[in-house]
Amino acid sequence: VRPGIVSRDGEGKLSCRPIMSRIVSLYAEQNDLQYAVPGGLIGVGTKIDPTLCRADRLVGQVLGAVDALPEIYTELEISFFLLRRLLGVKLEGDKKGAKVQKLAKNEVLMVNIGSLSTGGRVQAVKADLSKIGLTNP
Repeated sequence: VRPGIVSRDGEGKLSCRPIMSRIVSLYAEQNDLQYAVPGGLIGVGTKIDPTLCRADRLVGQVLGAVDALPEIYTELEISFFLLRRLLGVKLEGDKKGAKVQKLAKNEVLMVNIGSLSTGGRVQAVKADLSKIGLTNP
């Protein structure tokens, strides 16, 4: 499981230790599976300590074979498109939503990547490209 256990040292530098385990069972609804294929929800039984799994702590983590998992990223470079007005927000007496401002350096954003929601700080902006540093890898 990667990135696994994420911690910071005294200098604030991130360190990630992958969680190694053995898969014991695979389930889809009430069916015991022999192998998993993409698509749908699959329950994976492992030998991981339950304290590491409780309270959705593994949300956003990736499960896979050793040496077959993707790299861990703490910075992203994205191409973005901003809406003209905020949706679902009205100003006093104004029938239209508030105008959306351009991204600013050091602005904090909520970034959704798959099932993971994490914070990100804008490090650089250039036209429709932006570099974002994530709070969690």
